[in-house]
Amino acid sequence: MSTDLKQINKVKKNPRSNNSNNEPKFVERLIKISRVSKVTKGGKKLSFRAIVVIGDENGQVGVGVAKADDVVNAFKKAKTNGRKNLIKVPITKALSIPHNVTGNFGACKIIMRPSIEGSGVVAGGAVRTVLEVAGIKNVIAKQLGSNNLLNNARASIDALDNLTTKSQVMKKRDITSK
Repeated sequence: MSTDLKQINKVKKNPRSNNSNNEPKFVERLIKISRVSKVTKGGKKLSFRAIVVIGDENGQVGVGVAKADDVVNAFKKAKTNGRKNLIKVPITKALSIPHNVTGNFGACKIIMRPSIEGSGVVAGGAVRTVLEVAGIKNVIAKQLGSNNLLNNARASIDALDNLTTKSQVMKKRDITSK
């Protein structure tokens, strides 16, 4: 009788259990946590703003921003915001980008160029974090204009979103491959 119960328990699965076998494992990197104070009638109200980059290191990346009363909740909210804003990035065999691209957001401008294998990520600040979380290993990037971390991260996402592959261009132009 006890073996029958063990077999039944193996068949039953908890519906609330976390079945994360089919979804990819995401990497979260914190760019910045800033303490924000708001002056109200009763005094100052403190909260925290978190900027997080989330990606699977295989071509998916997103930037999330959130505010909360404590750091942990701000980080969690920023992670969920980043998952909502995921984009797919084409990556070459050399773990680089297919072509030169620029991205703009606010006063920030990001220029990215593909690089040879083994050169690494030549970028600074938030742009480096976005590229590493996206899984791009060989690229040269330059940020122009503002030094705002959030705007630089969003400008790099804009640049990565503008990337196209050869097959996408051929399909857009109605050209068949030879």
